[in-house]
Amino acid sequence: MNNIIYNIGYFFKEAKTIIKINMMTNIFSILSIGLIFFILIMVLSSWWISGYVVDTIQSEAEINVFFGDSVEDDGILQMVESIKKINGVMGARLIDEDEAYNRMSAILGEEAKVLKYLDDNPFSPFIEVKIQLGEMEKVLEGLKSVPDIEQIRDNRDVLERLRGIIRVFEALGWLIMATVSITTVITISHIIKSGIYNNREQINTLRLLGASESFIAFPFLIEGLILTMAGAMAAFALAVLALKAFYSQMAGPLPFIPLPPREALESSLFILGIVISLVLGIVGGIFGLLSAKVE
Repeated sequence: MNNIIYNIGYFFKEAKTIIKINMMTNIFSILSIGLIFFILIMVLSSWWISGYVVDTIQSEAEINVFFGDSVEDDGILQMVESIKKINGVMGARLIDEDEAYNRMSAILGEEAKVLKYLDDNPFSPFIEVKIQLGEMEKVLEGLKSVPDIEQIRDNRDVLERLRGIIRVFEALGWLIMATVSITTVITISHIIKSGIYNNREQINTLRLLGASESFIAFPFLIEGLILTMAGAMAAFALAVLALKAFYSQMAGPLPFIPLPPREALESSLFILGIVISLVLGIVGGIFGLLSAKVE
């Protein structure tokens, strides 16, 4: 171990030389690995973002209760109080026409100017009910006993669709991660085998001089790590640009969709990319050395 640490500078110098011998091949390998890692990062980003959206919606689960125009103010207040007493309800409040109008204006953003062309306020008052998501069925059953309710709008369909999207991204993420792992290991293994073959005379010379197998193999392991990390860094740089474009697009037409902080997402992806590239670089290097030894 001390011998390896003492000669670490030599190992990196030799790895640099090995990479230069097949420069074009290694450049294309980095691009290939980078493209595969980029696809993986994009799928994982979609998985995490959709999961964050669902968790946020679940934590802010609500039901909108609409009532008839004939209900007087006292009757509306009694409805609110009756709804508050239902098990699973965390709170209830009246949203009048003006607040409903202002909410929609905030959601539409610049497009809200179309509302100014309307003669009357098109939005109706409703009761906003905050609920525990797991108790939704009980809450809906309890609302049946409250008089004068004309319509109940919940977000169950939206949540179920989002959960379905998450399951798709989760399965796709695991599938692509397996594909990335196998492809990267095979690529690095092949490159190291080629490097060993191209440097077989130098390797035989080192063996005659008494160099150990680990001393000879270490530069090739470093080569594998350099290639996988270079590919991962290229993929991360592309992913950052893609995420910036995605967030800027979402901020315009869909500002009401909750998204995780982009900086935190990028930090997680960076750490994950480093860890995966290190592991795959080492595994690919070991496979390359073992296959070359067998042959």
